[in-house]
Amino acid sequence: MINYSSALSLVLEQPLDFGTEEVLLTDSHGRVLAEDILADRDFPPFNRATKDGIALRYEAVENGRLSFEISGVLGAGQPVIPLEEHESCIEIMTGAVVPYETDTVVMYEHLSVEGDIATLQKIPERGQNIHLKGSDHQKGDLLLKKDTRIGPAEMGVLATVGKDKVIVRRKPKIAVISTGNELVDVGDTPMLHQIRRSNSYSLYGALQEVGIRPMLLHLDDDVDLMRQKLSYLIDGMDVLILSGGVSKGKFDYLPQVLEELKVERIFHRVAQRPGKPFWFGKSERFSTLVFSFPGNPVSTFLNFYLYFVPWYYKSQQLSSEPTYVRLAKMVENRSDLTIFKGVRILIKEGNLVAEALDSSGSGDLVHLSEISGFVQLDPSDKAYDKDQLVPFIAVKNLI
Repeated sequence: MINYSSALSLVLEQPLDFGTEEVLLTDSHGRVLAEDILADRDFPPFNRATKDGIALRYEAVENGRLSFEISGVLGAGQPVIPLEEHESCIEIMTGAVVPYETDTVVMYEHLSVEGDIATLQKIPERGQNIHLKGSDHQKGDLLLKKDTRIGPAEMGVLATVGKDKVIVRRKPKIAVISTGNELVDVGDTPMLHQIRRSNSYSLYGALQEVGIRPMLLHLDDDVDLMRQKLSYLIDGMDVLILSGGVSKGKFDYLPQVLEELKVERIFHRVAQRPGKPFWFGKSERFSTLVFSFPGNPVSTFLNFYLYFVPWYYKSQQLSSEPTYVRLAKMVENRSDLTIFKGVRILIKEGNLVAEALDSSGSGDLVHLSEISGFVQLDPSDKAYDKDQLVPFIAVKNLI
């Protein structure tokens, strides 16, 4: 049995590269860029009016002129029109191209307009209310770096540079597999000795949060059937995520079957609670990774966020910074295990505060719907004090 820190390090030593693919911009949300995005022209591409008003030549103001004849009207999206008389002006709308002969925009609030004459009510500053060409970015500038996760703002940038298709990192092909004779389908009525399959659907939902739609399967506790189906899946999938069948029971056949299928065990059993019987390995022949979690709902759920999520981020070249929260009250861990406690996060005086919630154990599935995540409590001879910062593993958005 190894400690949690060592187990996580071994998992992170096995990133996989799934290659790249081109997707439509409308399908790119949540994906990871596999190319740098450069400006295809200056931003803004022209001197742009930022207010509705008039465009004038500031030299006329310096010469004492306060009233200007309006020689034309220019709206956003219209071709620029010239200012033929330097002592006149052009009425201009926000977003329009500022005429080349002008250098200042005065908003309507600082004008009085009667007929075709605009009179200044306030002396402007030279160059005001103009967003200068190339002042944000110039053609060829790097706008989005490769390995950036695409969100709404990034989609806007991609649209601005004309990227209707984007090269992104491929997602892994994943099978989520429940095991055990005691499990029945969600739509079935279980007998007294049976329960419905829930872990698969928790994992399915968790994978959808990172944009992956996995294959869902179930295996009964039958060695020959396990061997046959797992052989096929190891060949065709990038990752297998299993729940159940890895403890020390007489029907926990998975370690044996995986060994027969030449999946190299990297470790089995971690000094943590819950989730101790975690089995992790790799098929060198097919480069398939196997995350085999214990069957208890809380154990499966926790281990997914402890191990799979950081592994997936690393494989997608995404960085993830650790999160720390303050404890709502003193707590102890004098065992030799790393303990993960389900908590609800509260915001108090600008701090994230973890309030522990009672649970009946690793089979308490309803508990998972009530928590924000887990705090990590390493073995310690000293108590963890109230307000002490500890690592936090989020399983829900905090907003």
